[in-house]
Amino acid sequence: MMTRRATLKATAGAAVIALVAACAPMDDGDDIVDIAAGNEDFSTLVAAVQAAGLVDTLKSDGPFTVFAPTNAAFAALPEGTVETLLMPENKDQLVAVLTYHVVPGAVTSDALVGKRLSVETVQGQSVHVNGKNGVRVNSANVTTADIIATNGVIHVIDKVLLPK
Repeated sequence: MMTRRATLKATAGAAVIALVAACAPMDDGDDIVDIAAGNEDFSTLVAAVQAAGLVDTLKSDGPFTVFAPTNAAFAALPEGTVETLLMPENKDQLVAVLTYHVVPGAVTSDALVGKRLSVETVQGQSVHVNGKNGVRVNSANVTTADIIATNGVIHVIDKVLLPK
């Protein structure tokens, strides 16, 4: 159990992706947190999850589907947006943005292809998924689909989703 704690500490930043938390402790394969923490393209997302204090929440039972914005997606936001969201006084807003990227259940792209759906996020609002020509979530494109973790699935997106 001590190794698991050390791993959790080392991957705490990846907790956003961990909203996909472990449905059961499994040692064979990487969970969403391990995958996020191990991918440099998610370093901004990992820092945001850490700043939001979502580590415990994101380690709760899954499975979850995470629409994970890349560093480039965060960089494309208006100047100062990320820095503002990371300020302690804006924690509630940051939590809302991050949980807007998470959907309960493990939804792979084959369940989305050819369909248009409105799907409720963990944050409480819905995202619009359009699988008619590729897969889009609101105005973001899924650039890499179906990164399977032991506790859910990650779809990489090219824009940060902002709740209304």
